[in-house]
Amino acid sequence: MARLGRTERNSEGRMSLGEHLVELRKRLMISAAAIVVALVAGWFLSSWVWDVLRMPIRDLEGQGRDAIIAYGDITSGFDTKVQISLFIAILIASPVWLYQIWAFLAPGLTRREKLYGVAFLGAAVPLFLGGAYAGWSVMPNIVRLMASFQPEEDAFYLTARSYLDFAIKLLLAVGVGFVMPAFLVMLNFIGVLRGRSILKSWRLAILLIILFAGIATPAADLMSMFLLAAPIIVLYFAAATIAIVHDKRVDKRRERELAEYGIDDTVGSVE
Repeated sequence: MARLGRTERNSEGRMSLGEHLVELRKRLMISAAAIVVALVAGWFLSSWVWDVLRMPIRDLEGQGRDAIIAYGDITSGFDTKVQISLFIAILIASPVWLYQIWAFLAPGLTRREKLYGVAFLGAAVPLFLGGAYAGWSVMPNIVRLMASFQPEEDAFYLTARSYLDFAIKLLLAVGVGFVMPAFLVMLNFIGVLRGRSILKSWRLAILLIILFAGIATPAADLMSMFLLAAPIIVLYFAAATIAIVHDKRVDKRRERELAEYGIDDTVGSVE
């Protein structure tokens, strides 16, 4: 009887709490294994990535400043290499662990929600990479600005750990900021948020985007803040436009369906 009951639950797509935990453990193990394998590639790429991240410091040296990245203790060089390798591994293994998250959540979603989720992941990955590139593009301006507050005769020394933390946090923050418009579109497609509601909040959205760009960059560096805020604002209005167009199609389809039954839909037009 227990076996029969378990078969019936599986045929209905239901899982017990224990089965959910086993499935979660399986997905986590696969994700961890993928990151460990990618860690090997990250180890070999870490030197090149570190050279790229250190370019703003070398630019300061080329301008005649006494700028250098210092290692404060014996293990800091190894710790820096491991941290860079892990960051690279998470990026390389992202298709695997993103799929594992999706595979864990997908059984509880409808077919349409699954399609929207796939579309969101397909848009989020290039947007995140584009945001990370935008963060890397403005990073030299930020470093140059911070160095300008110090007298030129003083040395500009940075510890490797603090500089790496700054670079990674900047890239991640800007990357996530670029993904937010795609998240708004997904909320619209699953019926949580209307397009006109997104557009009506444009003043608040621009304020939040500027605040976000100001936090990600020094407040005195207006050019870097503009370079970060401008593409996010454009993506926000693009998301609002896509959501409005989608709402119009949904409303027309609903009107046609209800018209077959002689029902006048007035609720769907209320924002």
